[in-house]
Amino acid sequence: MKIFQLNVIDITNQLERGSPVIFPTDTLPALGICPEHAHKLWEIKKRPSNKPLILMGASKENLFEFVKSCALGDALAMAEKHWPGALTMVLPASGKIVELLNPGSITLGVRIPDHYLAIELLNKIGPLATTSANISGQSPIEDAEKASKIFPEIPLLGPIPWPKPSGLASSVIEWIEPKSWRFLRRGAVIPSNVI
Repeated sequence: MKIFQLNVIDITNQLERGSPVIFPTDTLPALGICPEHAHKLWEIKKRPSNKPLILMGASKENLFEFVKSCALGDALAMAEKHWPGALTMVLPASGKIVELLNPGSITLGVRIPDHYLAIELLNKIGPLATTSANISGQSPIEDAEKASKIFPEIPLLGPIPWPKPSGLASSVIEWIEPKSWRFLRRGAVIPSNVI
């Protein structure tokens, strides 16, 4: 099977035209799309609409511009310890981006992956709406070839093979109040001050 892989410039062009793409992260391969086209990811994955998407970016500045000031200090402190890395923070946020990625909510999940190809792409295009590259409810996909078999029409970032990811999903923590976080999902990173 021929794999539809593109370099970062061509992938960026696809994203700018509203296409989803597949790219590597430190945990699992991701489906990504520019936030204004995020609705396509729920369709592609057959994902329930009440399951939010994550905003993945290359810098804290790109991600925290949407975060409410009440959580910003705690988020910055957590980011200093664990980013780039396999930690997703769910934070109170505002703006159109929240409605695009988490309709009807007031929170936004954000992460900076620890993967050079992902960072190169995110630096070039800006933050992307993301989710794992698998059909909702099915087992996670761990490499480009398997992701391409499931989504053959979606281009993936080359060159492949990609460095082997951890295979563990990111931990997801939610900010509750100053100095207080809770786990929504335990994964690759376990911060010490989260309940």
